[in-house]
Amino acid sequence: MTGSPGVPPCRPPGGTGRGVTRRTRRSLRPRRRRGSGWNAQAGRTAACQTCVTSFRKACRNAQPEKRAMGRAAAELVKDGMTVYLDAGTTILSMVSFLFPREGLTVVTNDFTTVEELQAARHLSVIHTGGQVEPDNRSSVGRLAAATVRQLAFDLAFISTGSWDLIRGVSTPTAAKVEIKQAAMEAASRSVLVAGSSKCGSFGMYRVAPLTAFDMVITDAALTEAAAEGIRAGGTDLHLARI
Repeated sequence: MTGSPGVPPCRPPGGTGRGVTRRTRRSLRPRRRRGSGWNAQAGRTAACQTCVTSFRKACRNAQPEKRAMGRAAAELVKDGMTVYLDAGTTILSMVSFLFPREGLTVVTNDFTTVEELQAARHLSVIHTGGQVEPDNRSSVGRLAAATVRQLAFDLAFISTGSWDLIRGVSTPTAAKVEIKQAAMEAASRSVLVAGSSKCGSFGMYRVAPLTAFDMVITDAALTEAAAEGIRAGGTDLHLARI
């Protein structure tokens, strides 16, 4: 990282430090090409569509380990329950296994989960709303958490990109912390669903210790030392096998 956060650089990238000239200002303006209809908005739209396509491709190409974890998590869900599904491709792998359930209410902050569940008309689906996080097509922040706090869940399935025995679940983004914590507080039982490859890493912002979860579902590649540490803390552990 270069420079100080929140402080504009003294020089434009590649510049001489003498400021922005009139010619440079003209070159920085969005241009419209005759007959092409190109403009800055069109460029942003194309970039957004590329982001969505890439995310959906990642979901479709979910690793077998993710599907195994999704299947194991879905087996905890019974007819008539109200469950919270956190954003992310691992928990998204649960969705297809939930279709046979009856009287199920799914609350989620994940836009792709909502789209996947549109075909299941017999299920009730609630999206939290809130601040949009484009990178993983979800909602985060205070407004999303406020929605969650008005509800009660039988189960909350929480995802993460970083977890370990000492720091628990963490995230590099502060806006994700509040909704994860709100979902856990609103649930009778909380389940962490995360791959073993993410174990041993940590982000800047802590969400919860592993002891705050009733169960951890991960893949069978988890080390024996980590498995023993989770069980020693009183949390149930399920190793999903392909």
